[in-house]
Amino acid sequence: AKLKSFTAKIIQLLKEWTETFPYDFQDEKSMKELKEIAHRITQYDEENGTVKKIISQMTQNLLMALSARSQYQEIREKFRQPVTDKGTILKTKPQSTQKDILSVCCDPLILAQQLTYIELERVSNIYPEDLMQIVSHMDSLDNHKCRGDVTKTYNLEAYDNWFNCLSMLVATEICRVVKKKQRTRMVEFFIDVARECFNIGNFNSMMAII
Repeated sequence: AKLKSFTAKIIQLLKEWTETFPYDFQDEKSMKELKEIAHRITQYDEENGTVKKIISQMTQNLLMALSARSQYQEIREKFRQPVTDKGTILKTKPQSTQKDILSVCCDPLILAQQLTYIELERVSNIYPEDLMQIVSHMDSLDNHKCRGDVTKTYNLEAYDNWFNCLSMLVATEICRVVKKKQRTRMVEFFIDVARECFNIGNFNSMMAII
């Protein structure tokens, strides 16, 4: 009876650990240790195989989570590649092909909604371990220690970069317009977009636009 109770607690611990901090198991050594513990636990429940099913499902969910994050990381790494000077690109392009944001989307509500989708996509990829990364990094700075074993996830950095990109987009769209009336219209448009972001509850995009 004590063994069953202990096994249940170990399973609960492993489930919460793998769900909350899956990046702890991304290297072969930690994954091997997890499998060894799982193997030892399942030996005590060979009769009905309930524990084996739970462990199997837990491992599958862990692998799926690691795979999803790995794919997301690869996609973002493509966007991290150095970009050529956009000023020269705009100069070489004919004026007719240089579209401003109003020609693409003139409805402030629709643009605010699209910005919110992007915000939600960025936020959904921030995990507790990203916050722990910052805490451990700050701790290592205080203690003057090198934390080379900590894996960078870049999710908070990507969210921060998105804020800066949106701010630069707004500034660029306003400044590239030559005529005062058109520039005023562009400023008013972004004010309306910021207002719609506020109404939705997307305060991050609102502050980036401001």
